[in-house]
Amino acid sequence: MASSLRRLLAKIIKKGRLTVSGPAGSQVFGDGGGRTVAIRFIDTEAEEEIASDPQLKLAEVYMDGRLLFEEGDIYELLAIVKDNTLSEVLTPGMIWRGLLRIAGARIRHGVPINRNQRNVAHHYDLSAKLFNLFLDEDWQYSCGYFNPTGISLYEAQVAKKRHIAAKLLAEPGQKVLEIGSGWGGMAMYLAESSGVDVTGITLSQEQLRVSRDRARKRGLSDRVRFELQDYYYLSPGTKYDRIVSVGMFEHVGRLNFGRYFRKAFEVLDEDGVMVLHSIGQPYPARYNSPFIEKYIFPGGYIPSLAEVMPAVERSGLLVSDIEILPMHYAHTLRHWRERFLARREEAASIYDERFVRMWEFYLAGSEMAFTHENFFIFQMQLTRKRMTVPDNRDYIAEREERLKSFDATRPPLEPVTF
Repeated sequence: MASSLRRLLAKIIKKGRLTVSGPAGSQVFGDGGGRTVAIRFIDTEAEEEIASDPQLKLAEVYMDGRLLFEEGDIYELLAIVKDNTLSEVLTPGMIWRGLLRIAGARIRHGVPINRNQRNVAHHYDLSAKLFNLFLDEDWQYSCGYFNPTGISLYEAQVAKKRHIAAKLLAEPGQKVLEIGSGWGGMAMYLAESSGVDVTGITLSQEQLRVSRDRARKRGLSDRVRFELQDYYYLSPGTKYDRIVSVGMFEHVGRLNFGRYFRKAFEVLDEDGVMVLHSIGQPYPARYNSPFIEKYIFPGGYIPSLAEVMPAVERSGLLVSDIEILPMHYAHTLRHWRERFLARREEAASIYDERFVRMWEFYLAGSEMAFTHENFFIFQMQLTRKRMTVPDNRDYIAEREERLKSFDATRPPLEPVTF
């Protein structure tokens, strides 16, 4: 008798070729055109578990080594499923699990407890050696800007920093706040390229240690400082000429959007400019991916622009520019996944094989969001006054050209030490 999973796959897979084998035998799904993937289950229970809760159990079965690939990989498996329609295959079990998750998300979002530091530590306080395996030389853990196409990961991350710096309109001597400063690369770039004084805030002890060490070695400690600081508690008495936030807004949480933008309004100078760089999705989500919530980014939430804009408007900030980057993160994630898998033995030595498979699933699933689910990056420029920035976008390209001269002569970055 066919398993519940195989009955589902028979309804789903019309395009491509998916071969499923295991203790229950072998079966082929699809018309044979397009992608070709072959998987093997170690035990019969694995198939039933996935059928009962594919959003979580597919990842867990793969993490536990109970799902093996004979052709293709986890990205190709996710892609062949997404290549086909899922509209006809919601089972009663999937529906009630979804309803429970919606209810759970509403309860969690309604409890006013600040878990920011705990949530950040879950991901960003992992060993720095792990991130060194797959990030570029500047440890940029956000979407690169692949303009022109075909450039390297490092070049794309330089282009991203250059693009954001141009939109900030930073001038020498200005005070810049970076909300979510990561491993310090953006702050150091702004200080060196634009002559500004930068304060970066983070909630990760590991990122704080690495970023402070990098700034010290680069001789920037007098112009670049990093603090263990929650944006919640920034003093409204301290004003900044510029604010930049890259890849942090996804951790704010849906109910905190208003708080976030009100705080930005409080600390941004009257003539200030803010640039927010974040992942967006095409419509509001009822709940987070259960795999991402449990294993990767607890408390995170990818917003839609429809959710962000009302919070911006209520804060008093004005939107002066929005740019959508639809596929750049897919390219970035592909680079990260390939680099990570090329050093999977080193990753396993830092943690274990289960962690390696979990991280591969995370990178593959994230890439899938951009290649198949219409996720995107938005860069939003915000001001307090209408005419703070020019009324055309020519200045962005002009400033980028000037910054290219700086990039060509910038001293090489020193390797991060552990």
